[in-house]
Amino acid sequence: MRDKSRADLVNRRRFLSAASLAGAGLAMTRGASATDTTKPDPLITEVQDWQRYLGDGVDKRPYGSPSKFEKNVIRRDVSWLTASAESSVNFTPLHELDGIITPSGLCFERHHGGVAEIDPAKHRLMINGLVEKPLVFTMDDIKRMPRTNRIYFLECAANSGMEWRGAQLNGCQFTHGMVHNVMYTGVPLKVVLDEAGLRPNAKWLMLEGGDASGMNRSLPIEKGLSDVLLAFAMNGEALRPEQGYPLRAVIPGWEGNLWVKWLRRIEVGDQPWQTREETSKYTDLLADGRSRKHTFIMDAKSVVTSPSPQAPLKYKGRNVLSGLAWSGRGTIQRVDVSLDGGRNWQTARIDGPVLDKSLTRFYVDFDWNGEELMVQSRAIDSTGYVQPTKDELRKVRGVNSIYHNNGIQTWLVHRNGDSENVELG
Repeated sequence: MRDKSRADLVNRRRFLSAASLAGAGLAMTRGASATDTTKPDPLITEVQDWQRYLGDGVDKRPYGSPSKFEKNVIRRDVSWLTASAESSVNFTPLHELDGIITPSGLCFERHHGGVAEIDPAKHRLMINGLVEKPLVFTMDDIKRMPRTNRIYFLECAANSGMEWRGAQLNGCQFTHGMVHNVMYTGVPLKVVLDEAGLRPNAKWLMLEGGDASGMNRSLPIEKGLSDVLLAFAMNGEALRPEQGYPLRAVIPGWEGNLWVKWLRRIEVGDQPWQTREETSKYTDLLADGRSRKHTFIMDAKSVVTSPSPQAPLKYKGRNVLSGLAWSGRGTIQRVDVSLDGGRNWQTARIDGPVLDKSLTRFYVDFDWNGEELMVQSRAIDSTGYVQPTKDELRKVRGVNSIYHNNGIQTWLVHRNGDSENVELG
């Protein structure tokens, strides 16, 4: 009885699909992206295997994972960039993502001594220096404090750093992929500092990580008291080990090197500590030999993620251009897009939430007839700052730096739909 009912259902599906194909199918072909055919498509008219057999039960994947058909959507590294994988970086696949939230498993990694695997029951946070009462907190102590949820982007200061002297890496995953955007859950740093009690001469904080490199950076006290978080969760779950589990600093809008992971100590002082990461590294060498120091803020920036070298145009006619914009000084007010190398600009459509110091998604719906395109985007933030061209940036900064490159990116889209990284200035 059950088999007969199943057979009747299959036959009805075939009949209805075949009967409706001429009407519904032909209507679909009027769209630029629909398949132009008058023959029945067996993927519509025939019952597929996934309809014939039962799938996995609810206990098969106790922690969910992406579909096997999305196996190429992963972080990737560039092996020749660094001498060691323990002090290296991999990159967020920006060209494969949409919206503004980066999945936790795809957020880029930057380590100086490899990933520290820390038992949260054994982790401690110490507050010392110019405070009235030095304190040590367990993770349980921190999680009993008032918490907040905020969405912020995190960008490495060296993002796009290889592009200072010209086009180098062919793909927005590699040119711009040292950025991600997640919701952090944590305790405002001010809560902890207030409990310790700052002395009148407290001016700077030194944040120290618990990894093998002993990463540390100086932070002005004003920033620490404004919007800095001590985060223990991202995207609704505990931090991933590679993102600083069980505790990290979140420094909204400022360069990622300050966002110390595996945070174990905060020392309060009256001047910066002149650590390795703020003297020989993470300073911007100018053409005259001087260095820009404490260039904390990440200026407005954007990139077209599709079309791009890893996301070619596949179809003539209707297409969607997609990209991301962000600013460490506020919100994104507007994004302009050019398809002809900056000669003409149009305002992109911003969609989704526009948040302070967060990635913002933009789109341009356009028709492509197979001609060459020179695709660019230009972000304008809430302060009125306009993302510069690379030539404008180089006139001020030279080409000696590897940090804070927020110049306009250009993709050359060829007639076959493939794209490459090119330099227009």
